[in-house]
Amino acid sequence: MKKTGTFTDKEWEELASILSGEKGEQTDLLGQFMAADTNNSGKKWKDLKNMNSQEKIDVDKAWNNVHSRLIENGLKISESPVRINFMRTTVLRIAAVALVLLSLGAAVIYMNNSGFLSKKNTVIAGNYEKNILVSLPDGSKVYLNRNSEFSYRGNFGKHGRDVKLTGEAFFEISPDKSKPFIIDAGNAKVKVVGTSFNVITNNKESAVEVFVKTGKVLVSDNSGSQTLQLDPGYVGTVSSKEAVKTVNNNPNYLSWKTGYLDYSGQKLSVVFSDLKRVYNMDIVADDSLILDNPWRSPIVNADEETIINLICRSFNLGYTKDGNVYHLSKK
Repeated sequence: MKKTGTFTDKEWEELASILSGEKGEQTDLLGQFMAADTNNSGKKWKDLKNMNSQEKIDVDKAWNNVHSRLIENGLKISESPVRINFMRTTVLRIAAVALVLLSLGAAVIYMNNSGFLSKKNTVIAGNYEKNILVSLPDGSKVYLNRNSEFSYRGNFGKHGRDVKLTGEAFFEISPDKSKPFIIDAGNAKVKVVGTSFNVITNNKESAVEVFVKTGKVLVSDNSGSQTLQLDPGYVGTVSSKEAVKTVNNNPNYLSWKTGYLDYSGQKLSVVFSDLKRVYNMDIVADDSLILDNPWRSPIVNADEETIINLICRSFNLGYTKDGNVYHLSKK
């Protein structure tokens, strides 16, 4: 080991081949080695080859002996095997963590770019559609009125129950105290745990109107400065100017959903307004006195022609239709 510089790397390789029997003996190179070999290593190597030992060679022990000799001769700097193993384990762990983080990062980027995380399910009720039912994953139900749009995320219910409404809808919410049901109604937020209620987002001045049928509902503006807690039978209106709640006195508030209109002497002006909301009928009286006539008959899921003929026969009126607008006049 002290005479490693006597031969070149190539010559050492050739000597190893000669001593291992892979190559025929080369007298000159082997002779030089034998002459300089005071430990008679060449002879011992040959004797070792001819041995027929059945003992199992301890590779780790042999390597430790070689490792020690290398250190003693200054050919290798001592390193703690424990530290080496620790460093290797640590490096592998860091590499594994980095790989996991990179994989997760790539997955998040992919899902975000592909729209998976932000994917929305949207249901739209057109001008001639109503009572469009949306069944949510948590068991809640939403009924859309005409010209309304409702949306919710693909992962609804996993981390929260947030939805968005434009227009009008009736909600039947499954109870879940750990995950309140929150509606983005444009200029207001509606928060509930489990109840049934109606929401309108497009009133005058973009006011949000909520009518509670069962349970309790919390309505607040987007700033959180105005908040209403509504009990059953109350209507709350939240706008940029104020938040007001009143008792509902309109028996036909939910008629757009039920299709049933009940009257006990209300003026035709009220009836026509309800027919617009419930049946999407535009009725105009050419004589304003027509609007003062009282109406006492219920209207139950009838078609437009039946309704308009019933009104005209009741008050001896005639009508013409211009597009989607009915014009009433006295005969």
